[in-house]
Amino acid sequence: MPLYETQAIKIYNSLSGEKETFTPITEGNVGMYVCGPTVYSNVHLGNVRTFMSFDIIFRYFQHLEYKVRYVRNITDVGHIVDDVDEGEDKIAKKARLEQLEPMEVVQRYTVDFHDILSAFNFLPPSIEPTATGHIIEQIEIIKTIIANGIGYEANGSVYFDVVKFNETNNYGKLSGRNIEDMLANTRDLDGQSDKRNPQDFALWKKAEPQHIMRWPSPWSDGFPGWHLECTAMSTKYLGNHFDIHGGGMDLKFPHHECEIAQNEACTGQTPVNYWMHANMLTLNGKKMAKSTGNNILPREILTGENTILSKAFSAAVARFFMLQAHYRSILDFSDDAIVAAEKGYKRLMEAMSALATLSAGKTSSLAIAEWKQSCYDAMNDDFNTPILIAHLFEGVRFINLLKDGKETLNAADLETLKQTMNAFIYDVLGLEDEKVSDSKNDKLEGTISLLIEMRKQARENKNFALSDQIRDQLLALGIQLKDGKEGTTFSI
Repeated sequence: MPLYETQAIKIYNSLSGEKETFTPITEGNVGMYVCGPTVYSNVHLGNVRTFMSFDIIFRYFQHLEYKVRYVRNITDVGHIVDDVDEGEDKIAKKARLEQLEPMEVVQRYTVDFHDILSAFNFLPPSIEPTATGHIIEQIEIIKTIIANGIGYEANGSVYFDVVKFNETNNYGKLSGRNIEDMLANTRDLDGQSDKRNPQDFALWKKAEPQHIMRWPSPWSDGFPGWHLECTAMSTKYLGNHFDIHGGGMDLKFPHHECEIAQNEACTGQTPVNYWMHANMLTLNGKKMAKSTGNNILPREILTGENTILSKAFSAAVARFFMLQAHYRSILDFSDDAIVAAEKGYKRLMEAMSALATLSAGKTSSLAIAEWKQSCYDAMNDDFNTPILIAHLFEGVRFINLLKDGKETLNAADLETLKQTMNAFIYDVLGLEDEKVSDSKNDKLEGTISLLIEMRKQARENKNFALSDQIRDQLLALGIQLKDGKEGTTFSI
């Protein structure tokens, strides 16, 4: 019997505003889509927190033996700030400022995104589609929405008619907004003259002559609307009706609201059963912002090169810190908070080392089965990681009692304790033992040092082709060699 048959999960559904028992559309299978990053800058810590929330959810479903298809996209078209109607494309702007091709910008920050998530021990999604790879699908959806009378073309751009849609549907049901109030409170801005209503949003925008990223379409050379990208990618890989759609709280309106409207206008059915939204991360009690200097990048936590923290912290400690708050709660990041988290993390890992050395007794004096179910109960209650962590520290207390000879466990209960602690700490929470990470780093440094020595010998033997090959192939892996008076060093 698969584990999911014995564990009932409740999920807070943003659509209903209530916790609901999770029932997958297809038994034993989960389809989950999460809005990924727009790759025009280094991934920020708030992004890491959001994606970590869904990494935990992905891990727990897998632990329960569900077959999970987890789709998380890369937005590489570059969309305009707000709702794609005003301002400048973020990726194109970055490309213009740095005199790069837009896809150079995309590649640079996609690599950064993957590097950071790997450092924080995220599992890769099942599918990671890109918006540029699905232009054809987006154009086909627009054609259907126009044919259904909800989309209209104006001067080469195509807009979604929110008022027309709302005659038979409910635009605003996810965010709790009333369309009459929205229309009454929206002033008619310059540049919106092509729209029938101020609330209408772009499905396709005609590209101005200076716009770099553009594709041919039946209406104009242009680019798709931001909201449309996720509709195309989620439905292509999960179908018109799937289990879970997730993202940050800031995407609920207008992005996710517009996704629902597009799907319903295109297919006539609501796309998602459970909408999940992760809350924001603050820094020292204030919103993070580059402009005010109240900002820290994930890599700066790991290197210690910042003015916010007292020292560098490992990715495992930073991950543990984030999991101490429920994904729907605001989490405040500070030096004091992560220092405290580091102490808790070390207690956990010391207990895991001790657990490996414990021997069984003849009888059990601890209620291990009840404790094990309490760990599942925490995760079954809308993936409540802080409550799970509290139960894991109860497990730490058990370990210390056993180590000190104050309690005993028979072989079966000791094995249950070991399996449960391992499963939830390493598999579900995705925590790594720093000692293991340090060992990996030592092996990497040793391998690079060996290659540097081989390159040195190649140069001494005037085998410059081999010397250059070692340097170039290491660079392709993100490892840069630097030749100096004291010898060759490297940076990653």
